[in-house]
Amino acid sequence: METAIKKSPLNLDEVEKVSGLSPDEFFQQYALPEKPIVLKDFSADWAALKKWTPEYFIEKYGDNEVQVYNGSFSKPGKTYMGKATTMKFSEYLNSILNSGRDLRMFLYNIVSKAPELKEDVVLPPLMKGFSKRFLFMFFGPKGAITQIHYDIDMSHVFHTSIVGKKRFVLFPQSESKKLYRHPFTIRSYVDVDNPDFEKYPLLKEAKGYEVVLEPGQTLFIPSGYWHHVVYEDAGYAISLRCPHHHLSKRIEGVFNLLFMQMVDRLVNKLAPQKWFKWKEKRAFKDAHQN
Repeated sequence: METAIKKSPLNLDEVEKVSGLSPDEFFQQYALPEKPIVLKDFSADWAALKKWTPEYFIEKYGDNEVQVYNGSFSKPGKTYMGKATTMKFSEYLNSILNSGRDLRMFLYNIVSKAPELKEDVVLPPLMKGFSKRFLFMFFGPKGAITQIHYDIDMSHVFHTSIVGKKRFVLFPQSESKKLYRHPFTIRSYVDVDNPDFEKYPLLKEAKGYEVVLEPGQTLFIPSGYWHHVVYEDAGYAISLRCPHHHLSKRIEGVFNLLFMQMVDRLVNKLAPQKWFKWKEKRAFKDAHQN
């Protein structure tokens, strides 16, 4: 049974869920116009869907040391963009599944950390260019929230839930000013679940999408799409990445990684509070200028 979505005060359409698309249909209807879609059969032949249970991960990889993060990841200061701690993978999984401790793992690349797992994931022919070097996993407890952001490398992302439901709120890049994007970052500090229209009046005009992703379903997140993620259940997912079909977007991704991100981290180390306030002030100026 599909999970119903509560009515949002934002202007959000529901993401369509489909199966049986040909590569040409997918490209013309969704990739080219950059429209999110849930693919119900993208991972239908993956061994991972049945094999990757918590018990399997604990038995096979429980002694591995992993870096974990908490909600302070995006806050200015010493913790900005930094890990919270390191712990055994078995301890981490038990903590999110049983105690609900707010710790997340993200961008965990199984190709380098557990390369044999990539055999359980089939790169489908839906698009050309799926990365074989970066198969990223994401873990989190029930109720964990990943604040709205977009992926820095500007890749198309195919996010498949393995265990647990996740709710996504998405906006295209064209709505960045209405989301009050902080310059030199891929971040916004609006709360899309509890929007403050007095502080962020343009947020009321932003047009986006919302969907609950069920286990075994795949959300196509087009290049540069903003996404706010809520773990409806404790669980984990995997993302496949595909470069944008336009060279300009690929160049933008390289620029973001090699320049924009470096500037943001450097200035944050030197003057975190002043830097954050400057970015916030600039975000409001950019949003409201004619």
